[in-house]
Amino acid sequence: MRARLFHADGVIPGDGVPFLDGAVVVSQTGAIVEVGKATDVLPRHAELNVERIRGVVFPGLINAHTHVELSAMRGKVPGGAGFVPWVERLVTTRPELDESEVDEAVERSARDLARYGTAAVGEVTNALSAVGALARNGIGGWIFHEVFGVDRAQVMKRIEGARSERAERFASWPTTDLAYAPAPHTLYTTHPDAVRELLANARNEGLVTSLHLAEHPAERSALESGEGPLMGWYQQRLGLDPAKLTWPHLSPVAFAEQLGALDPRVLLVHLADARPEELDRVAEKGSPVVLCPRSNLYIESRLPPLLAMIERGIEPALGTDSLASNASLDVLAEARALADRFPGVPAADLVTMATWNGAQALSRPDLGRFAPGTQPGVLAVEGKLAAGQGPAHFLLANVSKDRRWLVRRAKIETPTLPSFS
Repeated sequence: MRARLFHADGVIPGDGVPFLDGAVVVSQTGAIVEVGKATDVLPRHAELNVERIRGVVFPGLINAHTHVELSAMRGKVPGGAGFVPWVERLVTTRPELDESEVDEAVERSARDLARYGTAAVGEVTNALSAVGALARNGIGGWIFHEVFGVDRAQVMKRIEGARSERAERFASWPTTDLAYAPAPHTLYTTHPDAVRELLANARNEGLVTSLHLAEHPAERSALESGEGPLMGWYQQRLGLDPAKLTWPHLSPVAFAEQLGALDPRVLLVHLADARPEELDRVAEKGSPVVLCPRSNLYIESRLPPLLAMIERGIEPALGTDSLASNASLDVLAEARALADRFPGVPAADLVTMATWNGAQALSRPDLGRFAPGTQPGVLAVEGKLAAGQGPAHFLLANVSKDRRWLVRRAKIETPTLPSFS
């Protein structure tokens, strides 16, 4: 393509303060050349045709926690009764799904992610079902291949078999733009030795990985005292005697720290049940945090402690979780949900959570921001900004409006990603 120059009513750079009457220059390869006030940028690129955008432009979105492979579960799992009833219905219903139904739902969700303006995801998967669909729709990021099991011997074998499963499913990996890493599921469904090994492997190989943590009160009850609703679920669903299971008698975050999970390359997902002293440790360790507020509301009728996180300097990313617990995979709708419930948080900060914070969490500095050399893609939402309305406020007020890719994100191989044979 030719180099392009966009002059917009508002620009959201992703990693900076949004501003009015801005311009973005994109090279022939899709890389950002320059971004700034139109009065400064336009004269320096007089040789280019100006494409006037009546509305706001912003970088491709980052959905840092998805379960696209669960898309066929839409509408099949009631919420509001708490995590254990929700997950029981999920694991009961999922095996009943027809394979073609699953494939169609996954493909549809991947197309929806692209339509929403998603550049990259952190896809958590059991069966690698969504990898092909994500690649076909030009979506990059990470594939977190979940490992779980409380029987030590079995789960350690599962670690050894995860990469073999990937090799069996794919003769060649579809794209270098989607990196792969095995990941522990939770601290109460994955044996501690397996968690340690998975995290050590990730560190040694320079990978990013993911962990569901402090998601709900039942998790805390199990880890701290070996009590609560998960005990009955273990016995009924897994046939295990809870009395024979060993619990750490630590809070979720303290146990995570003991196992080495508080690390800048381990995404801590949810933290909806995290307490102030736990957030202190997360902040001190520099762990990336991913919030899924609409999913938490659906399952547990609770929100993550966003204000406490902000007070501690935590800059969370956003994810949608799955269609088993959410109405859509639109990460910008997560930002809007937080805006509705935390009106004191600046709209610009919330949009940053859906762009640059997500890119940082996934170790993708090439995405999520308009900075020279990055290739995040350029999106537009068109419409008239009200008097006194900033670009981020406009964007969150118009989440339901169509988003148009002005420049699709270029699929590139970055230095942060491992190579695949």
